[in-house]
Amino acid sequence: MSTSIITVAGMTCGGCASKVRTELGALDGVSRVDADPATGRVTVESSQEVDPDAVKNAVETAGYRVVT
Repeated sequence: MSTSIITVAGMTCGGCASKVRTELGALDGVSRVDADPATGRVTVESSQEVDPDAVKNAVETAGYRVVT
């Protein structure tokens, strides 16, 4: 199991976090996504390491930006 923690800019509410969870949850191997709109912290758990570019693209598809 692999765990990645990123910070996402622009999430301001539960709806924002839900969009990010949905997009990241659709990536191959992702089993769990926890997104906290108050801090921008997103934790991604997966069966294998997820490609950072795929994570960035998924976050951007949801309408937000990865900052770390």
